[in-house]
Amino acid sequence: MRMKKITGGFFCALFLLLSVPQPVHGEEMELYATAAVLMDADSGRVLYGKNEDAVMAMASTTKIMTCIVVLETVSLDDTLTVSAYAASMPKVKLYIQKGEQYAVRDLLHSLMLESHNDSAVALAEYVGKQFLPAQLQEKDTADYTAEESKMAMAAFAAQMNQKAAQLGCENTWFITPNGLDATEIIVQEDGSTIQKEHCTTARELARILSYCIRESPCRDAFLEITRTASHSFSANGRNFSCNNHNAFLNMMEGALTGKTGFTNKAGYCYVGALEREGRTFVVALLACGWPNNKTYKWSDTRKLMQYGIDNYFYKSFGEEGTAFDESMLKPLPVRNGQTKVLGDQAFVTVRVEEGGEGREGLLMRADEAVRTEYTMEDHLTAPVSRGTSVGKVEYFLGDTVYRTDIIVTADELGAVDPQWCLWQILGRFLL
Repeated sequence: MRMKKITGGFFCALFLLLSVPQPVHGEEMELYATAAVLMDADSGRVLYGKNEDAVMAMASTTKIMTCIVVLETVSLDDTLTVSAYAASMPKVKLYIQKGEQYAVRDLLHSLMLESHNDSAVALAEYVGKQFLPAQLQEKDTADYTAEESKMAMAAFAAQMNQKAAQLGCENTWFITPNGLDATEIIVQEDGSTIQKEHCTTARELARILSYCIRESPCRDAFLEITRTASHSFSANGRNFSCNNHNAFLNMMEGALTGKTGFTNKAGYCYVGALEREGRTFVVALLACGWPNNKTYKWSDTRKLMQYGIDNYFYKSFGEEGTAFDESMLKPLPVRNGQTKVLGDQAFVTVRVEEGGEGREGLLMRADEAVRTEYTMEDHLTAPVSRGTSVGKVEYFLGDTVYRTDIIVTADELGAVDPQWCLWQILGRFLL
């Protein structure tokens, strides 16, 4: 049936050579970061972007994905055993030792507060070994060879990449659980190979943190761990104390969480979130300076967060000036439909059904406006039932649809048949 439509309304060196980028939204800001994003955590909409889709190294911001995959797979009260491989990781580290046992809860605090690389590998091995052959699952991790440990690590990385894919992150690839720079060769089904880097984009890093704090079934545990100021514990006859190095938590009212990162390749990186007046903003920064520019990430984060606070407010799709005008919906002609007078054109009225799909509203700037479009059948054929879907109303901001409502018939209408015709004739005769 014919339809009618009515409209109502490459890493750091490379990127330093890029021309001055244009922001996704709003005026251009002076930022230190090579790539940056300000995102609305609830809708995933990029409110401000600078090279937001550039594929780059992300250092220890990786650990937010490590943390959430661990939380969603095993219990905080589980106990794991340390392998020689995990204990061999470079600084920054907790200095765990082969054969020692730790609670998952304690190592997650070590991971997220102090960014310990050995804790990341111990956690990844513990989760990853569950996806290995049975004989390796049953083998004590303390007895793992380096090769077996790497197999468990690869299995964990596969879980990280699976989660990233589920979140729509097409340019993110995890190789290590701690964010240390890495490259691997992938053998394709046809025997060809491709080289993959441990990488993400500012947009996708912000998307991952948004998931961790808003959508994950373990979001409360994630926030509790990452917001903890300090965590002390005892294990294997030793005492440990982990302190939170996320200075942003004390910089701005409503600061929620975040994770820093640094490698020689990635530079300083950061991803953090802030919630104020029902609005949740996420900032992601990649290649935000190198030594001695350690504070650049805080400057950029504050600037981007303040931009969001000052300029973006919630607008409901149902408010005046934004809501779809239902008076635009005209009755639909119905072929072979019953009418009061034989031979007249039959029509059926239509309405917008309550309870559409998508968002009820968006964070928007004052100068932004939602555009509504509706698409509807140009005619129907009787019989027609009440509540039949005949079209849709879409709410656009830019080229993105954020809500869809269904247009349905408001009445039912029978078809012209012999019995109806007989009654028409009798009615005329009696009159």
